[in-house]
Amino acid sequence: MAFYKRSIFLVDPGFQLSFSLIVCSIIFISSLIYPIILMDFFTELMTRFPSLQQNMKLAQTDLIIFLGGIQLVFITMVFIMFIFLTHKIAGPMHKLKNHLLGIRQGKPISQLTFRNGDHFHDVAEEVSLFLESVSFNQENDFQYVEEVALYIENLVPVVPDDKKPILAEISRRLIDIKSRYKESL
Repeated sequence: MAFYKRSIFLVDPGFQLSFSLIVCSIIFISSLIYPIILMDFFTELMTRFPSLQQNMKLAQTDLIIFLGGIQLVFITMVFIMFIFLTHKIAGPMHKLKNHLLGIRQGKPISQLTFRNGDHFHDVAEEVSLFLESVSFNQENDFQYVEEVALYIENLVPVVPDDKKPILAEISRRLIDIKSRYKESL
């Protein structure tokens, strides 16, 4: 497997950003439980110990600010981590799409490989096997088209003149097919 390194981490920004934002939103919403529990705890303490109410309010505010800061750092770390994780999914799909696009545009059929650490190596292997079988079938078909073209050339002298335009049309179509095969091989 060839070693290469992608330096662009947002290869599919729509997928990567939305997925990361959804995960971070779920974590953020689920983490709102803790401040609510702490607020109830401080409220209960303030009702039981009214003499400490002023100090409790300051401690409550400081704690909420501290927890908010920690939550912001944690969500940022999770977001960045998910950008890297989704890169290992979006990167191979991006490479697969470009590989197939290149073949469709006339580049030679070649083996598809993903980076070590990427997901979907089995997909790359299956696509490579599929493309190899397509290439093998194209070669066999091309050889058969060559044989048919020779048969038609040999038939031209013995076929009546009224049938020669049909053979000419078949020959022209075979030349078109051969030219397409030569482009892709």
